[in-house]
Amino acid sequence: MMFRTTEITSTELTSDNPLHQRLLKPYIEIAPRLHGELLEVGCGVGRGLEILRTHCDNYTGIDKNAKLIDWLKGEYPAQNFIAMHIPPFAALEDNVYDFVVNFQVIEHIQDDDKYVAEIHRVLKKGGKVIFTTPNRKRSLTRNPWHVREYFSGELIGLLRKYFPKVEAKGIAGNEKVEEYLAANKASVEKFTRWDVLNLQHRLPRWALQIPYDVLNRMNRNKLQDQAEGLVTEIRDTDYYITDDLDNCLDFYFTATK
Repeated sequence: MMFRTTEITSTELTSDNPLHQRLLKPYIEIAPRLHGELLEVGCGVGRGLEILRTHCDNYTGIDKNAKLIDWLKGEYPAQNFIAMHIPPFAALEDNVYDFVVNFQVIEHIQDDDKYVAEIHRVLKKGGKVIFTTPNRKRSLTRNPWHVREYFSGELIGLLRKYFPKVEAKGIAGNEKVEEYLAANKASVEKFTRWDVLNLQHRLPRWALQIPYDVLNRMNRNKLQDQAEGLVTEIRDTDYYITDDLDNCLDFYFTATK
């Protein structure tokens, strides 16, 4: 079943495979560390649900899309799902969860300070939260679906307001991934060179969202046509955890309460 979300990265479309594998990597990476009560904030279509639910005692997923949550309830009746707009996490009690995962979520949140405070509130003492979010240094264009993107120091500073321990790492790609990204960059620049008035940074986000989606889909399809072998061959194993926060693709931060 297909759902409209703010940013669609399909688990099935070939053209989306490089990004799908990149988004799958943190689920695979975190799974062996999980136990107890787990909360996934922004569970989306359940990309990593099969991985997460087999590595914890109880899984709870929250998302703002009520129709999506209803569908997930039908597909996974043994798991807990709640539809809500966040922050705050109004339906959740204090000190409940051993782990909170939120992958590619915080960049969409208007009040990121309140968001981090709410995660801190629902975690048990000693509980951990794992964030992923794009590294602003590696972004090619403004993404109008994102309220903001972060430099590493900005995100570390925000998390340290609430958490005494922050482990800052990133997700990077091997030569195969970087070859794909170089091709993507060249393709994107063919579109952005026409933006001589710098409208991508001058117009409000809402005005750019539909054009961004259309051009993004065109670009991914174009890359598939030009380098289908590269697009289809990338796997989660082509991504790895790194200490290089300047050059990573996404931040992969763990904060402990």
